[in-house]
Amino acid sequence: MSAPTESLRVGMDLVSVEEVAASVDHFGDRYVTRLFTPHEIETCRTAEGPARGRGAYAVESLAARFAAKEAVVKVLRPVELQPDWRSIEIHRMTGGWCEIRLSGQAAELAAEAGIGELVVSLSHESTVAGAVVVGRCLQRERGV
Repeated sequence: MSAPTESLRVGMDLVSVEEVAASVDHFGDRYVTRLFTPHEIETCRTAEGPARGRGAYAVESLAARFAAKEAVVKVLRPVELQPDWRSIEIHRMTGGWCEIRLSGQAAELAAEAGIGELVVSLSHESTVAGAVVVGRCLQRERGV
């Protein structure tokens, strides 16, 4: 039996803040609840609405989370169906950083790929949001 090997997978995505804002304006909560978990929605709610907030949402934060979800999909590399967006959660920790939490089909894809850890970095400006996700994979080498 051979020792496990480690590899990394990287996913990166950019999202237009204005496109997310337009979707929130047009579809409202239907758009938001289709893509985001209750925790993500609560994290992105704003009582007063920042300069770029749409309704009760900070759209830059929603856009950054959507970019992170897209980046996770790039790391998971699904062959057939893409997992439900809500099975990928960008969880804001008390200290302010974010962690990725997977469930359902996204968790199954990660397990099949041997992905034991995912880390994320989010960023946003007035017009664009982005995210980078790195997945650490442990796989056993196959015998020759």
